[in-house]
Amino acid sequence: MSVLGIGLINSTFAQESDSLSKASIFEEVVVTGTLRAMSKLENPVPVEVFTAQYFKANPTPSVFEALQGINGVRPQINCSICNTGDVHINGLEGPYTMVLVDGMPIVSGLSTVYGLSSMPQSIIDRVEVIKGPASTLYGSEAVGGLINIITKKAENTVPLQVDIISNTWAESNLDVGWATKMGSRLHSLVGLNRFYYQNPIDHNSDGFTDVTLQDRISLFNKWSMERREGRLLTVAARYVNEERWGGQQQWTPEFRGSDSIYGESIDTRRWEFFGQYQLPFQEDVMLSFSANGHQQNSAYGNLLFNAQQRVGFAQCTWNKTLNQHHFLAGITYRYTFYDDNTVVTTLFDSLGQSFNLAQITHLPGLFGQHEWNLGTGKVLLTGLRYDRNSIHGNIVSPRLNFKWKSPNGQQVLRCGIGNGYRIAQVFTEDHASLTGARKVVFLSQLKPERSWNGTINFTKRMHNQNGTLLGVDAAIFYTHFDNKIIADLTTDPNKIIYDNLKGTARSTGLSLQTECLSKSGIKFTLGATIMDVSSSDKGKRQRQMFTERFTATWNLSYPIRTLGISIDYTGNVYSPMLLPLLSPWDPRKDQSPWWSIQNVQFTKTFNGQIEFYGGAKNLLNWTPNKGNPFLIARSHDPFDRLVEFDSDGKALVSPENPFGLTFDPAYIYAPNQGRRLFIGIRWNLSGRKP
Repeated sequence: MSVLGIGLINSTFAQESDSLSKASIFEEVVVTGTLRAMSKLENPVPVEVFTAQYFKANPTPSVFEALQGINGVRPQINCSICNTGDVHINGLEGPYTMVLVDGMPIVSGLSTVYGLSSMPQSIIDRVEVIKGPASTLYGSEAVGGLINIITKKAENTVPLQVDIISNTWAESNLDVGWATKMGSRLHSLVGLNRFYYQNPIDHNSDGFTDVTLQDRISLFNKWSMERREGRLLTVAARYVNEERWGGQQQWTPEFRGSDSIYGESIDTRRWEFFGQYQLPFQEDVMLSFSANGHQQNSAYGNLLFNAQQRVGFAQCTWNKTLNQHHFLAGITYRYTFYDDNTVVTTLFDSLGQSFNLAQITHLPGLFGQHEWNLGTGKVLLTGLRYDRNSIHGNIVSPRLNFKWKSPNGQQVLRCGIGNGYRIAQVFTEDHASLTGARKVVFLSQLKPERSWNGTINFTKRMHNQNGTLLGVDAAIFYTHFDNKIIADLTTDPNKIIYDNLKGTARSTGLSLQTECLSKSGIKFTLGATIMDVSSSDKGKRQRQMFTERFTATWNLSYPIRTLGISIDYTGNVYSPMLLPLLSPWDPRKDQSPWWSIQNVQFTKTFNGQIEFYGGAKNLLNWTPNKGNPFLIARSHDPFDRLVEFDSDGKALVSPENPFGLTFDPAYIYAPNQGRRLFIGIRWNLSGRKP
């Protein structure tokens, strides 16, 4: 879905009004896609929009988990011990997804694994999603798509919002949003998130925690000033402190980094600072800036991983409209400092002595965009970006988009082609490279990945006589990769081998979204995506691991207005994925089964200020261990003390090890948390509905 997106739910559903305003639904303003505010209907780039109200149908303690309700977007758990993960868009792994906050590249690199879990949801106004390369405007990492988290404006939100939720697994989450006005022109928005879970559970009886224990606090503050002629000035900051661990049930902090009791312990400290300043010129000139620092102190068994990253970003853009032409030009610069205790930042002198050398990357760039209104509903968008990477040299990224809208505005057709690139840092992106169970091997110096993407998107909206609003959104997408970086988990179970693919890779598919909003308030959304993500090398094509061929999501909301109660039924379903086995004798299945996570919620509203809500998560009690003898290979011997190896370092079959396995937690594809009940309360100070 694109233009129609979830806008059906966003504007009208949040208002809980019987009247259906077509303008409020389809004219919603977005900024992602063209770097300027415009309605979704007029935007030549397909953008999907999801408000905070949409995510309340299935409340979660983090943005990462909330994304499971978006068609074609899947939060992927990458480790069954520490539960770190990333976000897949149309089957492409997390490193191909760029995450922004108010248009700034805040969550990227080292923080991709943890950044989405720590954003206070109380300060989120909406989430905008683009599927497909967006490197022309956003540079490296925006290869498979991007997620832009738009925070609220303090002057447009309620003074105080509180949301507390807990469940039968003893997880507790607190979200607070506070908006205030300081003086006559200064506004402040404060967001606080606290997540706490310290209840080790081992329902699958493998001796390891089913869900990682976490203690997280995140504090956000944004300031905005009212200026002459409505010019923009905002400054924001965020601090995150998170401690998490998973491992053997008897693990305690004194075993951290030891080889007696296995545990994965991750301590994260992160700060962010970003803002926008519209220069006091007659022309529309905007200066955007951001800076962040991320420090991670981790122990994966007896393997210590300590890393720090600092990123600085500045961008200046100029917007100009001349008759039927709109021009956008910009200049950008990104500075990245990265250092860790691995081979990534280790060099050797002529005497063979090792020394540490942090990686510093400079990335200046220029981009331009021309939007031409051809009349009769036709718009042509062209763009070009040039980046000069201090390590990899010159990189050019073009784009071309075309939009046609019918005279009555009921049908919209969009076609687009674009180029994306990504410069990889595997230790900041792939948790499998961090686990102590495997040795990391680079077959060559990794080159930047390049991709070409083509998309055709069609949207139709219908409004019948009884007041029901219907929408259909269909898209065909194709992405071709060169130099794709492949993580080989199967050649050697003791190694994770990285190299650029000598052949090509692709992601192709079809997505369909249907939505219905009745005058009575019944809302229904159903989306499905069929895709093929694979690579070809030496004439042999191979499906990508951990990637489904079919996925569907749904959201059904039914209000009982006489009682002030609403019922939400949400869920998703996934087709089988290829999974990594460690040996020919590994008894686990090489593919996942069809699986589904379904949820139900009941909400009762009192006086327009307080909402009590509760329900059940994972109604089917699905967990990935069903049908498998185990998930974690050799969980009883996490340091491989009882494993016999041959001269090549491969595990031998023995009476104690009949399947020839080594310890490995990489066999994970779904949340390992079964059915649970939850209850929560939302309260706001304004007297308006939450």
